Amino acid sequence: MTTNNFSTSTIGWVALGTGSAVILAVICLILMFTVSTSFGPINDVLNFIVGISSTALAWMLYTLDHSKSARVSQLALILAILGAIFSIVGSVLIIYGFTGFFLAGLYSGLGNAFIGLWLVAFCYSMQRSDALQHGLILFGFVAGAFMALGLLGIPGILARIDSMQSLPWYLYIALLGWLGAYGLYPIWTIWLGRNLLSE
Repeated sequence: MTTNNFSTSTIGWVALGTGSAVILAVICLILMFTVSTSFGPINDVLNFIVGISSTALAWMLYTLDHSKSARVSQLALILAILGAIFSIVGSVLIIYGFTGFFLAGLYSGLGNAFIGLWLVAFCYSMQRSDALQHGLILFGFVAGAFMALGLLGIPGILARIDSMQSLPWYLYIALLGWLGAYGLYPIWTIWLGRNLLSE
């Protein structure tokens, strides 16, 4: 795979770095609940980093697919940027104590949802290309679709719901977006990175 502005190996390392940051965020979340709450802020910072690195990855991949499907590629890049913005907002809200963890998590989940929509749009634009494996594209659709469930958190954000007690049904579905963000997305990014670095 060749791009106009970035080497394949550079994109590969950014993809691996993004996936690794997600895995570290998951580890810190587990440690926060099992060892010490001091791992919580580290998790929040890592979520911030994932948002930024995902946007960097989207920008680099934009050089690959924008000539094949210009409108879809531009929309996808905008979605990734929105994802980074909401991921940053979610991290800032909880790190500086402006909200509790649940409302901040809805903001971060919305950021993940936009990144998931970017992933779906990117995979859609790559379907007729031989640049990526078919399995990687299909897995990207699945991961992105799960991440996009975070969009259901928008009513919760507007209502400023910041407690897990008596949640409306749609917020339980929105929380499934984290399955895509913390479970499937790192698999996709690491798979992508390994493929690019092996070329």
